[in-house]
Amino acid sequence: MAKRYGGKYSPQGDTSDQPPRGQYDGARVEPAGARANLLFLPAVPLVFLSLNDGAVGMTIGLVAAGVLTAAAFLLREGLRAEAAYHSRRTARRPAFPRKIFSSLLTGLGIGLAAYRTEFLDAATASEASLIAPILFGVAATVLHSVSFGIDPMKDKGMEGVDTFQQDRVARVVEDAETHLSEMTDAIKRAGDRRIEARVERFQDTARDLFRTVEEDPRDLAGARKYLTVYLQGARDATIKFADVYSRTRDAQALADFSALLDDLEQNFAARTRKMLLDDRSDLTVEIDVLRERLQREGVRLD
Repeated sequence: MAKRYGGKYSPQGDTSDQPPRGQYDGARVEPAGARANLLFLPAVPLVFLSLNDGAVGMTIGLVAAGVLTAAAFLLREGLRAEAAYHSRRTARRPAFPRKIFSSLLTGLGIGLAAYRTEFLDAATASEASLIAPILFGVAATVLHSVSFGIDPMKDKGMEGVDTFQQDRVARVVEDAETHLSEMTDAIKRAGDRRIEARVERFQDTARDLFRTVEEDPRDLAGARKYLTVYLQGARDATIKFADVYSRTRDAQALADFSALLDDLEQNFAARTRKMLLDDRSDLTVEIDVLRERLQREGVRLD
């Protein structure tokens, strides 16, 4: 019996299969790079130089070093939070402006370091001037802010979004990210870089679902099972596989776990596509309703 020729590259071919993810799909440059990490260095010589400056000089130097280190930590976390803010279509401004406080702490640390020098050069404590430390601190604060910028100060894409629902989504996604982190920690015990990369690819697919739910909190009801039950099961399976494979190097266990990841990835990707199609259907309904209303009011659409 004759059969129509077809394939995935034919006009009527099956387009349900998604192309596989590339090795670097979803990869992001670390926002806290060498430029930010270099700010940890000034505190090191300041500590050693302060050890022989007497009680007061040593205390001021150690406090200044601690303040500069705290500023570097805040800057690194602020850069990461800013990168996460820009990578999402809908996001709230950071609740704690880390980069701004990092600039202020940097200015304070530099000011204290400068005052330590003024204090050591002065004959008495009363002769130590505060003008130079204040000027150095202000200059450091301004230069730090110019170099690294400030935190995002307004919400992005939040118009018409139910903040209560988004808070619920944020809590669920936070728990889901915890499951993914536990999967990452567990799979490292297996000692196989290939299966680690396979887990990372599944996690990228899961995070696509996270972002879709965050952009439209109404999808939470349909995706909750994936974000809780399925991810918790994937985490438990990863822990058990890592324990077994690290001891036995069982090839069958590796094949079964890889097949499980394939099934999970396909299901998560299918759920994401379904939610995107539902969003498109909602848009089509809104357009049709608007067209009908315009026609009733006598407006002709060409």
